[in-house]
Amino acid sequence: MTFEFFIGGRYLRAKQKQAFISLITLLSIAGVTVGVMALIVVIAVMSGFESDLKSRILGVESHVVLMRHGGGFADYPEVVRQVEAFGDVEAATPFIYSQIMIRSSFGISGAVLRGIDPGSANRVIRNLKSDELEKMDRRVVQDVEPNRNIEPHGIVLGKELAVNLGVSTGDTVHLILPQGMLSPIGHLPAMRRFEVIGLFESGMYEYDSSLAYVHLNDAQKMLRMGDTVTGIEIRVNDVYQAAATAADIINQLGYPYWAKDWMKMNHNLFSALKLEKTVMFIILTLIVLVAAFNIASTLIMMVMEKTRDVAILKTMGATDRSIRRIFVFKGMTIGLIGTVLGVVCGVMLCVLLKRYKFIELPGDVYYITTLPVQLDVLTVLMISGAAMLICYLATLYPARKASGLNPVEAIRYGG
Repeated sequence: MTFEFFIGGRYLRAKQKQAFISLITLLSIAGVTVGVMALIVVIAVMSGFESDLKSRILGVESHVVLMRHGGGFADYPEVVRQVEAFGDVEAATPFIYSQIMIRSSFGISGAVLRGIDPGSANRVIRNLKSDELEKMDRRVVQDVEPNRNIEPHGIVLGKELAVNLGVSTGDTVHLILPQGMLSPIGHLPAMRRFEVIGLFESGMYEYDSSLAYVHLNDAQKMLRMGDTVTGIEIRVNDVYQAAATAADIINQLGYPYWAKDWMKMNHNLFSALKLEKTVMFIILTLIVLVAAFNIASTLIMMVMEKTRDVAILKTMGATDRSIRRIFVFKGMTIGLIGTVLGVVCGVMLCVLLKRYKFIELPGDVYYITTLPVQLDVLTVLMISGAAMLICYLATLYPARKASGLNPVEAIRYGG
């Protein structure tokens, strides 16, 4: 151990002549502890919100959507085969998208109709149950067999949409096409009867209150699309490489196809979350900054108290650099103690929040009822590094003032 660290350690352990300096030292440690703890907990909760939101969105939406300029395309089976040949693609399924009205005995509501292929949809979207898809597929098969009793075709509604319509599983609803209401006699009817065979709950109100799933064939007949589809939904192995995979697919297929990944489809939402996390980091860093000012105040008053000691050290041959090291060491030690305590308290609080979930959120306001927590080691290291950097910068001015003392005048006028 060099003599600078030895003297700095003695200054930390020694009782100060002025108790006020010791009090500010404790307040500095407490400030750094609270700031680091608050940063870790808040960033962990916001990361948990973002991760939970991503998982809910990707439970309903696909990773990549492939479409064609000018509308739907009929050669989708071949396109699906080509897309699934890509190594990064896990599965692909055709879909139809349209806006409709749904009427029940209790009310009417607008909705987004999604025509899906039950045989491949569950490999891409994860919010539908396998038994619901089997019922949907079975009823379409019955429709093409004239010798069997035909049941109403099946539809799966979002939970909130079903509440708005006042229906549940087993009830009947009618789908109304806006373009069919003015259709001449002899064309497909404006309304078609469906039986609710299931309800899904994604946890996102926007989806649960608007989505309705029917068989791909039913959607094609209702919308008079023939054998065409709106597009193809694709699931990839790495969700964070979805943009690169989409670009590779477009390079392979060429014009007139185009693709959009899930990050582009939800760009505004995730950009807002990222901005909020950055702003919260900056705001809570101010707590550490205030503690750093306390560290600077402690060191400045210690320089004033130890003026004679600094002068004696200089007359004994200590360089300006050695004097600076003494006070930087003391300030950094205060910051290190506060940072370590803050990390320990923050991690412990995150573990408690994740395990016991003692903070409940109102379900009618938020889509979740407890705080989601996702603790990232890299985030903890970044917060710790930022706190130590702020504490280091706070020591520079007092250490520089101490090293600039004139030994003769310090001994003559020092206390």
